[in-house]
Amino acid sequence: MELVLIRHGEPEWVREGLNVVNPPLTERGQMQAQRVGAELAGEHFDEIIISPLLRARQTAAPLLAALGRDEAVEPFLEEIREPNWHGTPFELARTAYEEDRSRAAEERWGGLTGGEAPRDFVERVRAGADAYWASRGMRRAKHTLPMWHLDHTDARVAVFAHAGTNGVLLCQLLGLEPVPWEWDRFVTHHASITRLSTMEMRDGYTFALNRLSDVEHLPRDARTL
Repeated sequence: MELVLIRHGEPEWVREGLNVVNPPLTERGQMQAQRVGAELAGEHFDEIIISPLLRARQTAAPLLAALGRDEAVEPFLEEIREPNWHGTPFELARTAYEEDRSRAAEERWGGLTGGEAPRDFVERVRAGADAYWASRGMRRAKHTLPMWHLDHTDARVAVFAHAGTNGVLLCQLLGLEPVPWEWDRFVTHHASITRLSTMEMRDGYTFALNRLSDVEHLPRDARTL
């Protein structure tokens, strides 16, 4: 089985000095999305699933168009929910994140005031992913190590989501304990491609990380974080 995790292109977080909630892609982000579509258009995917947020949907659009596929949105792929900062000065969000990073590690599970707590975010994504994988014949084995039972060993799935969401998925698949800074744990560029595949063991399958944050399809001056 192969999983391809794509982070969305560069979003327009700030417009005229004000925060934008659920932002669209910037012009550069749209170009990044086109490059992702061109890079992956020659590959076969049994399923392509997408976060409901606009930046992920816009990033997936060129590939869907190239393959003639319909959009398949999975709500559990939504990024951690920020406070409702829309229309407020961008300094408000910047200060809130700076204060959060200054906290002791365990205190960060509480998250930003008015936003989704990281503990709830991790639980939401992991529960949604477990249900999704199970519906496709992939179930966690009763094992102390990260082992899985697969009904379809040749399946290929592309996921268009976010730094945080993809970080939670990586931890779940590789057997890593979650942390309250999943979006920073694996440094992934906008419109980057991360690839995982399964290895067969005697008592099931385990995942290997083949490539993290591949941006070779992007011009050097269009690689953003």
